[in-house]
Amino acid sequence: MAQAESPAVARPQPTLGILDAIAIIVGIVIGAGIFRLPSLVAGTAGSEAAVIAVWLAGGAVSLIGALCYAELATTFPSAGGDYHFLTRAYGKSLSFLFAWARVAVITTGSIALLAFVFGDFMSRLVALGPYSTPIYAVALIIVLTVINVAGIRKGSLTQNWLTLLEVGGVLIVIVAGLAFAAPATAPAAPAAAGSATSWSGIGLAMVFVLLTYGGWNEAAYISAEIKGSRQNIARALIWSILIITALYLLANLAMLRGLGLEAMAKSQAVAADLLERAWGPTGAVLISVLVAVSALTSANATIIVGARSNYALGCDWPMLAFLGRWNERTGTPTTALLVQSGVALALVGLGTMTAKGLETMVEFTAPVFWFFFTLAGASLIVLRYREPDAPRPFRVPLYPVLPLVFCACTAYLLYSSLAYTGWGARIGVAVLAVGGVLLAVNLRHRSLVLKRS
Repeated sequence: MAQAESPAVARPQPTLGILDAIAIIVGIVIGAGIFRLPSLVAGTAGSEAAVIAVWLAGGAVSLIGALCYAELATTFPSAGGDYHFLTRAYGKSLSFLFAWARVAVITTGSIALLAFVFGDFMSRLVALGPYSTPIYAVALIIVLTVINVAGIRKGSLTQNWLTLLEVGGVLIVIVAGLAFAAPATAPAAPAAAGSATSWSGIGLAMVFVLLTYGGWNEAAYISAEIKGSRQNIARALIWSILIITALYLLANLAMLRGLGLEAMAKSQAVAADLLERAWGPTGAVLISVLVAVSALTSANATIIVGARSNYALGCDWPMLAFLGRWNERTGTPTTALLVQSGVALALVGLGTMTAKGLETMVEFTAPVFWFFFTLAGASLIVLRYREPDAPRPFRVPLYPVLPLVFCACTAYLLYSSLAYTGWGARIGVAVLAVGGVLLAVNLRHRSLVLKRS
């Protein structure tokens, strides 16, 4: 990350148009989550109206956040993205914790989560026994890590086709639920007392919803590559969120119509169940293949990006220098890839022990993710104060109201991810605390080196 800013290193060039940026953002966000997480939302929201309301609220929160990120990305365009904003606003110590969180929680937890989704849907195609899902999850992580260690890279054309498959899968779900599946006749399950209509139920549902919306902030990493006016990144973000929100709302309406709330909540692969109801076994096989490919694609992209940020962490901090080893023959950060794989495999083991792999990974990653997301949103206010004269091609409207609303929402999601989830969340926070200890050790080591010199 710091290397990306060095004048000795080639810098990103403006080569992407608005449509290219929209395709990238939509492709990042619409992954496997929309095919699996609606069942968890249905199980916690408690009513059909609440399900639609939380998905609409997720789109609204994402749109407000996108406006905030649009100002940050147009004012401080950098391939460093969030890391760059956090460093600029709060200093290198906090950005170390963010980088550590990516190594130990955020990126590796996302890889494990995608691996569980892959396992859930592959198990519907070919079951491998009682531990079918974790077996597939382990296989995905190992195979993709081996491929990346070998230096094999996907072309942009392949990525575009895979993104089309992801979006196509959502459209198939929408068509199946709204046009082909017979309406669910079973009555919706009554709301559980004290949960479905409480803030706890809504808060936990929003954790799942905004996880599914997650990824639009990655647009900050391509902010230096958008052609034309810097405001184009803002336009791309806004249009992307509107497209994604429309697709998510239609998909959930289709699932509610075709399955009903109770069946949605109980489903382990809700999109596959819907297509099986609409088109029989052929539909279930089709969507399972599409979702498995989607999870595979997202996991591979996460492995590639995550390893590079881990490598940068090793380059910046001497005590973690083992992460900063680059294999010139293969063109990959081999050690960073292997460490990342080991952590992700350990998380798969954690999820398997709890017997709720996907949900445990959500719990594990959510608190740390929302903590740094809140700080990133607040960095807009901090940088307005610290660098008031910086040229701002795009300014978030209704400042400071919208940034404060966004920070309040992310802070509430941070609270919800701690208060209404299981012990997986506490483990994630404990791992972040270990990063604090590593930071203190690193700072002391650096101080001793300076004194000796």
